[in-house]
Amino acid sequence: MKVRPPRAWITVLHCILISRLLVEAIEPVSTSLLLGTGAAVLGRKLYHYLYETCDENWLKFKATGLKNDLNTKLYGQHVAAQVILKAVTGFMNNKNPKKPLVLSLHGWTGTGKNFVSQIIAENIYEKGMTSNFVHLFAATAHFPHEAHIDTYKTQLQEWIRGNVSICPRSLFIFDEMDKMHPELIDSIKPYLDFYDNLNGVSYRQAIFIFLSNAGGENIVQVALDFWRDGREREEIQLKDLETALSLSVFNNKNSGFWHTSLIDKNLVDFFVPFLPLEFKHIIQCGLAEMVSKGHDPDIEVVETMARDLNYFPKEERVFSMQGCKVIPARLDFYV
Repeated sequence: MKVRPPRAWITVLHCILISRLLVEAIEPVSTSLLLGTGAAVLGRKLYHYLYETCDENWLKFKATGLKNDLNTKLYGQHVAAQVILKAVTGFMNNKNPKKPLVLSLHGWTGTGKNFVSQIIAENIYEKGMTSNFVHLFAATAHFPHEAHIDTYKTQLQEWIRGNVSICPRSLFIFDEMDKMHPELIDSIKPYLDFYDNLNGVSYRQAIFIFLSNAGGENIVQVALDFWRDGREREEIQLKDLETALSLSVFNNKNSGFWHTSLIDKNLVDFFVPFLPLEFKHIIQCGLAEMVSKGHDPDIEVVETMARDLNYFPKEERVFSMQGCKVIPARLDFYV
C-alpha cells in the first residue's frame, strides 16, 4: 500500500521544484541570493505551520463558535452564557482594551465553570486548553503550603510576566479561588489594573478567569426563591444575583477574595453566577456524555442514573447536589 505524504509536504516539494527551475535561468550570483531568501521564507512558513506561535495562525477568535457552544453545550446557565458571550466577544473585538479581561465564575461544583473556561479557550486558541498560551492553576496543587506564600507570589508574578512577554494574548485560569491565600491573589493585582505597561510589558490583551465555589449559597438561595414563588428559572437575571454575590464573596473569609484589592479596586469586570442544575439538565449532560463516549444516546439509561443522584430540598428534589461533574464516572456504571 502506498503512503501519501501530507498535503503540506507536497506544497513544500512544489515550492522547492519551482525554486530550482527559476534558479537555472538566473546568473550564479543571483542564484545564491534567491536560494538563501527562498529557504528563509519557506523555513518561516514551515515553522509557523508546525509549531504554535502567538499569531493568527494559532490564535483566531471564533465569535460564532463561542455563541454556538454556549447555546448548545452549556446546560441550565442562561445568565452565565449571556454574560460570557458579551464579555469575551466585546473584549476580543476591542483592538485597544484599557485593561485585561477579568472574569470571576461562581457556583456550586458541577455547574459548568471549568467547562466554560474550556469553551473560551477552544474558541480563541487552535489547540484549546493544550495551547502553550493557556495556563491553568489549581490552588491546592500549585500553592498548597501557606508557609511558602512569599515564594509562590514571586513565582506566580514571574510566570505571568514571562508568558505575557511571549504572548500578550495569554489566558490564565485560577481554579479553587476560595482556597487561595488573599496575599497571593493581591500579588497579581498590578497585572489586572489599568496600566499601559509594567516594566515594558503590556497586559491589556490578556484574560484572567477565576473559578470559585464561594457565593454558591447565595446563588442557590435566589434560585430557590424563584422556584418557591412559582417563577420560571429563565426569569432570573444577572441583576438578581450580582450585587449579593460580590458582597458575599468580598466579606467571606473562606472565599479567597476576602478583603482583597481586586474587588476593592473594581478590577473584576464580571462576577458570573452559575445556577444549580435541575433534573432535566442532568439528563442533557448524561445524553451528551453518552455520545462523547461513543454510545447511542439512551434516555432510559440516563434517567436511571439521574434518579440515583442526590437532590435538594430533600422532599422536592429540585436541584442536583453534584451537578454534571460526576456524570462521566457514574454513567459507566449504568451503560
